[in-house]
Amino acid sequence: MTEITLYNTKTRQKERFEPLDKKNVRMYVCGPTVYDRAHLGNARPVVVFDVLYRLLRHVYGAEHVTYVRNFTDVDDKINATALARKEAGAKGSIEDLVHERSDETIGWYLADMGALGALEPDQMPRATEFIAPMVAMIEDLVAKGHAYAAEGHVLFSVDSWREGYGKLSGRSVDDMIAGARVEVAPYKKNPMDFVLWKPSSDDLPGWDSPWGRGRPGWHIECSAMSHELLGDSFDIHGGGLDLQFPHHENEIAQSKCAHPEGEFARYWMHNEMLQVEGKKMSKSLGNFFTVRDLLDQGVPGEVIRFVFLQTHYRKPMDWTAEKAREAKKTLQRWREQLTGIAPSEPSDLVVESIADDLNVAKVMYHLNVLFLRWMVTKSDGNSLAEYEAEAQFLASAQLVGLLLPEMGSWADQEFDFGLLENRLGQLRDVAIETKDFSEVD
Repeated sequence: MTEITLYNTKTRQKERFEPLDKKNVRMYVCGPTVYDRAHLGNARPVVVFDVLYRLLRHVYGAEHVTYVRNFTDVDDKINATALARKEAGAKGSIEDLVHERSDETIGWYLADMGALGALEPDQMPRATEFIAPMVAMIEDLVAKGHAYAAEGHVLFSVDSWREGYGKLSGRSVDDMIAGARVEVAPYKKNPMDFVLWKPSSDDLPGWDSPWGRGRPGWHIECSAMSHELLGDSFDIHGGGLDLQFPHHENEIAQSKCAHPEGEFARYWMHNEMLQVEGKKMSKSLGNFFTVRDLLDQGVPGEVIRFVFLQTHYRKPMDWTAEKAREAKKTLQRWREQLTGIAPSEPSDLVVESIADDLNVAKVMYHLNVLFLRWMVTKSDGNSLAEYEAEAQFLASAQLVGLLLPEMGSWADQEFDFGLLENRLGQLRDVAIETKDFSEVD
């Protein structure tokens, strides 16, 4: 069996991956808060963990892997959108409008991520479907002395688990207090204590609880959902580096205190952030865009995925228009040669490269070598060798989500360059007469 090594954020080193149960490999990845379209940065963890999911399915068998990625549909931004719709005359309760907005946004998300070739996870729970387990976990934490109620809120007491808090992010509680921006509230015993439950006003969604009508805090959602679907202990927990603290740190604290008999997540994986043209993506800089923006501008989802695969997940990724152009050329060249045969088995070198902490740089190198080898067999006229080379190249590319049949329509719709040349000739003639070369440009 292929040996997989993964960088474990918790131990800060690469480790051999040994699942708790090879017949039930379990992975949880923090999903989106569904209040708007997914921007390009949101798509990076989707592609990163999709590659890992494909590897795990290849090594252990698809029926032996469970991938859970949640939807956070309890959020102030979703509430604000629903309230705005209600004020504009939309019919239905605020809960109905929140659900309607979440449905809409989840649909967008799945369509956009599907366009990038991402497989849908085995389970995609919504936070609103797991309120009862959240309330039960909070009650348990209060009973064990790890949480306390105050002014309609319930807060986790960081001091109750001081020996374990901060190990994931590598910081002491004192350092975090000194350097972190924490919500200041008079009812907190410690500035680092975080909300497990908070009150809801009558005009906001809420659920009954022992502490009054309210809604869960962000962190408890993932702890409750992962426990319900994957158990006290599971193999991999993933997400963006921006979630390492406080979200994942808080997840560990409340989960380990609620279920001390379990390990919670054994391997923690975090992808680095995304930049655009060398700068942090920002609306103020004018370089902020969603995945749908790119798709609507004619950038194929397969091209976006190809660009993502050029950078290791633990390194910052820089999206550039030039990278997209080069990716499109490469994919077009590959797709032009495909004859429609079925894939065989991927190259061992490609599998080993993915298994080496998702070493996509090596994967892309080996894919290019496999393509060139295929082209050589083609020129040699050895039909059997050509067939085998194409089948292996295709299987290797599809293992990382490239050259999938359902993603190839863009290549069939590329410009007819003869027609383009004729059109340019016509525009040039008009430009010479009018002295206006804008259309030619």
